[in-house]
Amino acid sequence: MVQHSDNDTVHAHAMRIAGNTESAYQTAYEAGFALLDTPIDEMRLKNRLNDAQCGAFASFEGWVRNHNNDTSVERLTYYGYEALALNQGRDIIARAKQRFDIVDAIAVHRIGALAIGDMAVWIGVVSAHRYPAFDACRWILDTIKADIPVWKQEYYTDNHSEWLSNNG
Repeated sequence: MVQHSDNDTVHAHAMRIAGNTESAYQTAYEAGFALLDTPIDEMRLKNRLNDAQCGAFASFEGWVRNHNNDTSVERLTYYGYEALALNQGRDIIARAKQRFDIVDAIAVHRIGALAIGDMAVWIGVVSAHRYPAFDACRWILDTIKADIPVWKQEYYTDNHSEWLSNNG
């Protein structure tokens, strides 16, 4: 069970999406990117990308790990600026489609309180051939981590916490 902190109350609006889960998946399908405040259904997203013209599917799942460098992590909370994240995410997917020879891509990032082992981000890319799918998947991840307004607060086993950028 994920514990909550005083920051969860102060920043509650940044831990929840504005709509419901169904509308978030619809946004992911249409724009290529969405935030979710519930567990990511990777099979649902993968099935959406199924396309007979594609011979390649590459994906990435980012999970909450139990350490950051040499510090033991107990849990974390992701906070996001949803309106800006959706605009930037849509742009990232559009740029990936222009830059790489891919047919489609979807990326979803979680916000809210997550436990060790929870999936924080999922990216899927389909293309006719494997190399564009691999290359686009990595580029999308790196660009999301650099550009999407999502921040995390890591809680450590020694009872302190730190705010980190999404690259932290």
